[in-house]
Amino acid sequence: MIKYELKCRKEHVFEAWFYDSATYDKQAAGGKVVCPVCGSRKVTKAPMAPRIAKSKSDRASERASQEAQQKAVMMKALRELREHIEKNADYVGDKFAEEARRIHYGETDERNIYGEASKDEARELAEEGIDIAVIPWVPRGDA
Repeated sequence: MIKYELKCRKEHVFEAWFYDSATYDKQAAGGKVVCPVCGSRKVTKAPMAPRIAKSKSDRASERASQEAQQKAVMMKALRELREHIEKNADYVGDKFAEEARRIHYGETDERNIYGEASKDEARELAEEGIDIAVIPWVPRGDA
């Protein structure tokens, strides 16, 4: 497969894929290549930079860079989530499960809370029908 950047007589530039260059030549000569913007069948190849294959190490380096960027974006979102929770909920520490039950059963005023709970406590709360979310608590800043 080959991708060409094409240009019509009205200077609209677009891309199209062909099996090979002979297929492009045949379709263009037969008027089968059409500008998607204006419908012109007078289309030529536009100048384009060649695609240079990357080495395995270049691809691995690029993939590692993309993964690092994705991780940075995720960590930033988790830090922002932490800030939002801290501003909009009461910290109840290791009494989270107990306080969540008190709120759920109407023994205290309903409010947003956060704190710590063991996996067993979280499972028990879920079994009781108490909605909770387990959130990875990332450190503040870039640490």
